[in-house]
Amino acid sequence: MRPFLTIVLLTLLPIVAVANPIRLKDLVEFDGVRGNDLVGYGLVVGLNGTGDGLRNAPFTEEIMTNTLERLGVNVTGEQFRPKNVAAVFVTGSLPPFARAGSQIDVTVSAIGDAKSLLGGTLIMTPLNAADGEIYAVAQGTIIAGGASAEGEAASVVQGVPTSGVIPSGARIEREVDFEFASLSSVRLALREPDFTTASRIEAAINRDFRRAVAVMLDSGTVEVSIEATRMASTAHAIGRIENIRVEPERRARVVVDQRSGTIVLGEDVRISRVAVSQGNLTLRIEEQPLAVQPNPFADGETVVIPRTAAEIEEEDGIGLAEVPDGTSLSEVIAGLNALGVSPRDMIDILKSIKAAGALHAEFVVR
Repeated sequence: MRPFLTIVLLTLLPIVAVANPIRLKDLVEFDGVRGNDLVGYGLVVGLNGTGDGLRNAPFTEEIMTNTLERLGVNVTGEQFRPKNVAAVFVTGSLPPFARAGSQIDVTVSAIGDAKSLLGGTLIMTPLNAADGEIYAVAQGTIIAGGASAEGEAASVVQGVPTSGVIPSGARIEREVDFEFASLSSVRLALREPDFTTASRIEAAINRDFRRAVAVMLDSGTVEVSIEATRMASTAHAIGRIENIRVEPERRARVVVDQRSGTIVLGEDVRISRVAVSQGNLTLRIEEQPLAVQPNPFADGETVVIPRTAAEIEEEDGIGLAEVPDGTSLSEVIAGLNALGVSPRDMIDILKSIKAAGALHAEFVVR
């Protein structure tokens, strides 16, 4: 029985796409409405002997010394080797319009040779943004997603015990200055720039407001005049705009994953008439050395004589098969399935068809 190509449809039929347009909030980013990444360097305590080895991670001892001295404990010149502490990086994201006092989730990751952060507690760690200012402070009990155990002769690790999260583990201390309400216009940045989609967004917004409030600047930007919308505020205008539905124009694209053998074809993929021939060539080389020993009680030494067996095997291919013109996705699938090859062989065939200029789509290999 011939293996057939497994194809995942990227989009449904055009009738379905028209009936289910997409909200603008899922297609664009609003200018200025963005988060900010935060990072900090801290210390996790309370580990059950799974912390950093201080001889291999001297930075852990340094931060622990600094922390204790800030708390009034003088450890200068002392020799201590606790196994229940670990140095970590703490990362998080400051959401747009976050206010002082609100809380955000943070991720904690070991940077030394700690074996597990399970059950540890992150002590007060300031989180800095790219401008070097402190915007949040993190502290709390870590929820690690893995486990590890070891004995004298064996060990087992499940998941990643050296990384965990603290839900609502950071409290925002500083707000990002951004006068959103004072904006006279807002730009909409398309996540996938396309002139047709940008034009449709412009038309949909103007149609919804029944006046010219939006203008397309380029394939990735549509500008909206807040004053022309006659809304009470910028937030009111964005709240109305983000729920307007638009049918985006998608580029013809073929995406293949060589590791899993997955092939994804977009609805607009087309193939010109082309002939394809495919076969497999296998080269096998086997080494079977032979040990030759001298006769009993004779002078001499054992000699290893190499023996190599080489073989070339060529499997029957598909011959020269014709793939007809495909004017629809179903016709393209039928033409490719007619080749009767495995998905991994189909990936090579699609690459060759693209090189021949017969595949009219962007070819993406992951």
